[in-house]
Amino acid sequence: MNVDYIIVGCGLAGISFAETLRNAKKSFVVIDNASQRSSLVAAGMYNPVILKRFSEVWKAQEQLEIALPFYKELELILNKKIDYKLSVLRRFASIEEQNMWFHATDNPVLEPFLSTSLVHNYNSCIDAPFGFGEVLNAGRIDTDVLLEEYVNYLKNEGVFFNESFNYAELNSEKSIISYKGITAKHIVFCEGFGLKANPYFNHLPLNGTKGELITIKVPDLKIDFSLKASVFLIPEGNDIYSVGATYNWEDKTNQPTHEAREELVAKVKTFLKCSFEVIGQKAGIRPTVKDRRPLVGSHNKYKNIHVLNGLGTRGVMIGPYVAGQLYNNIEEGASLNPEIDISRFIS
Repeated sequence: MNVDYIIVGCGLAGISFAETLRNAKKSFVVIDNASQRSSLVAAGMYNPVILKRFSEVWKAQEQLEIALPFYKELELILNKKIDYKLSVLRRFASIEEQNMWFHATDNPVLEPFLSTSLVHNYNSCIDAPFGFGEVLNAGRIDTDVLLEEYVNYLKNEGVFFNESFNYAELNSEKSIISYKGITAKHIVFCEGFGLKANPYFNHLPLNGTKGELITIKVPDLKIDFSLKASVFLIPEGNDIYSVGATYNWEDKTNQPTHEAREELVAKVKTFLKCSFEVIGQKAGIRPTVKDRRPLVGSHNKYKNIHVLNGLGTRGVMIGPYVAGQLYNNIEEGASLNPEIDISRFIS
């Protein structure tokens, strides 16, 4: 079997690069064993503002201009709804936070994303005496549906291999990649935290941060917006809400923990005044980097071996942007943004 690219990993990074290849009419196969699926734990929000500090997400406008058409195209391919426009309301804990918000709205960079109107609270289930600020141009990608349906799509196309990748069987000679009877011009590793076991790129500073979400049922709440307080509360329909997420820099397992569940429940109780029931919990390791920028580029010796990783907590926004950066670098020789280029870690 001969293709242009082999992609290892089918999370948000792998899907983003596969779709970039499909649009460029390049052939590819995807190898994935679902062992590292932090994308399944992602809430899927695309939110252009860091709500803790009221500052812009890195390259937010540029990312959204690429990501929104990208997901619209995916909806057509998969014949599934995955992009849901969703208001985000930031709960103010004090008058000081209100003032910080309205000061941020004067920033020209944030102007497209922050409403200048105070949103008052009329929901008896929410404790928000100081009201909310509304984030504009936000939404949510249903990552559960995206990941499941995209794998099904690849299987129907005959280009998906559900197996663990064996690095010992990868050969790169005379600019040709070969792996288990597949030959390709390039291979791109999109393995998430699994990169730690990759002999070609395990020197990169991928830290990995465990995140956990719980799912709660709240019959009395009845909101159709995402609420950001001490945690995010995201409506899933039928009185069900996702709550998250936690951050753990020590535990590198995918197992949900009682401690994280209790932490999230306690935080919900600080602003939710009605009863709720925990009905689910998920955990995964986010591929995070110490400088909070993705890992994109090519191996310094094997020029047809590449990496696309480190999307962190905002994979749905940043994935299509960095996939395009890597593709243009490989195929056109375009320079990578130096902030994401893995050469920044080569002394």
